Parts: sequence; C-alpha cells; structure tokens
Amino acid sequence: MPLKDKKIIVTGGPTREWIDPVRYISNASSGKMGIALADAAVSRSKQTVFIHGPIENSLLTNTIFKSIYVETTADLMNAVLNELTPGCVIIMAAAPADFQPEKKSSTKIKKENDTDILILKLKKNPDILKNIAEKKSKDASLSGIFVTGFAAETDNTESNAIKKFNAKNLDMICLNDVTQKDAGFGTDTNRIIIFTKDSDGIKKTELPLLLKAEAAERILDLIESELK
Repeated sequence: MPLKDKKIIVTGGPTREWIDPVRYISNASSGKMGIALADAAVSRSKQTVFIHGPIENSLLTNTIFKSIYVETTADLMNAVLNELTPGCVIIMAAAPADFQPEKKSSTKIKKENDTDILILKLKKNPDILKNIAEKKSKDASLSGIFVTGFAAETDNTESNAIKKFNAKNLDMICLNDVTQKDAGFGTDTNRIIIFTKDSDGIKKTELPLLLKAEAAERILDLIESELK
C-alpha cells in the first residue's frame, strides 16, 4: 500500500524531565529533522501527525500537519501509542531523555554551604520503541505498522545502530553521527546512514550531506520502497 493511503506519525525534538520547578534534564535536539520529515510526509500521506517536545514555535509556522505537544518521555510514549492505527507508519526522530530523576523536588533545590556536590538519583524512562513492539504483539490489527527508529550516536556508531535495530525489531533505522560537522543537533543539514532488512540480513544505504528537507524525502522514498 503506497504512503498516500497511510497515516504517518513523526516524532521530533527533545523531552524534559524536571528535577525541581526550575531545572530539568534534556538534550540539544532542535526538532528540525522531525519537522522536515513531517513536512515531507504531508504531500505523500492521507494523514500526518507530528508529536514533538519543546521546540522553537517559529519552526512550526505555516505547517499544515497536525501537531501534538508533549514534555516528558512518558508523555511522548503515551501520545504515540494513542495515535497508532492499523497500517500506519511511525518515524521516531525525537530524542527522548533516557532517564528521569527518581524524585522531583517540589521546591527549588538550594545551594548548601556545607557541600559542593549534589547527588541526583536517576531512573530509566520507559522505552517507547519497546512499548510499540509490545502493543503490536498484543493487537493483531497493528501487526502491519512500519516502524522507523533513529539512532543519534557518538562512538561505535554503526554497531550501536544495528544493535538497536535488532533489539527493537525495527523495520528501518536512521543513524546520525552527531559528532560530524554539519550533522549534529540544531543544524539544517544531516548525514544519515539507513539500515533496512533484506534477504541477506541487513542492507545499508548511506546518504551524503544533505539539507534535512532533502534527507527527509530520501527517507520517505526508502520507506515507500520497503512497503512495496
């Protein structure tokens, strides 16, 4: 079934995990890759939904896709699971925080005169891709959804991406080495390596340095090819 008959769910941007009312754990994701993917999806799909964390509002000016704002990783997971429908395509380009504080202080944590060290205990956030896989296994109507993950890596990039690809039972994964010039968070360009399944195991497609809008079109081309 071509993408014009599919619902496409795209995630983008960071999430925030609050330490106290004024401080949080997050990352430098701008959401630009997610927005580029949602923009590209609008012209190809019957319905496009962009689920995003805190990003610059100006980036969403004049966009025509449906947007859903979330803040925490748990919020992101719940929004994604709520949007899943039979046969949909999901592209997880967001950069959710992997950990959250074990306890959030209800008041601002003050500097103490008797110590220079503040110890924060963190706990793992829910694994969104794992939860998608579990929902697929429990609901036969969702067995045909196509799941694309993203891997933002700094070392052992390809092996880490392939490990995630296999562990999460993905249909595709897009590797982004964020240490490369013009390919990290906040840039308008990206270098992406895409892994998909084929009869010999895993197929690798390496994209050159492209504007994120161009990279998004190439990713959707490959998804459409995989669906055929």
